[in-house]
Amino acid sequence: MEIAIPDIPTRLRTGFNAGLQTAWKLVKYVVPLYLLVELLKGTGLLDTLGTLFAPTMALFGLPGETALAFLAAGLLNLYAALAILVPLQLEPWQVTQCGLMMGIAHNLLLEGGVLRSTGTRAGLLTLARILLAIFAGLLYRGLHSMGIF
Repeated sequence: MEIAIPDIPTRLRTGFNAGLQTAWKLVKYVVPLYLLVELLKGTGLLDTLGTLFAPTMALFGLPGETALAFLAAGLLNLYAALAILVPLQLEPWQVTQCGLMMGIAHNLLLEGGVLRSTGTRAGLLTLARILLAIFAGLLYRGLHSMGIF
């Protein structure tokens, strides 16, 4: 059985349309959240929220404002978290720290629902992801403070 390969114009059109759809998905999250963070910075509310979360986020070497990005990553997705992180102007190692932790524990609601539908113990697995992200963040912070990363 031979599979027909579309001609080049069809493949280009299909790829272009798929690229536009992906770009639109990103824009839907990134632009509004980026603007929201910039607005919060301008009103001083972001500083207030940062002060509130500063003690917890300091454990990971991050400013308190990054807590909003972690909430977005956990409840929505990584694109939403990136939209919040970009205007914060973090140091490169802090971006890596966020990426490490968020890569482990992101999109928890949706993925928890998927896990639940497979018959697994979704709550336990979600908790394990959160605890693993915390452990990895503390480990990376420790290694960074020792000059390893």
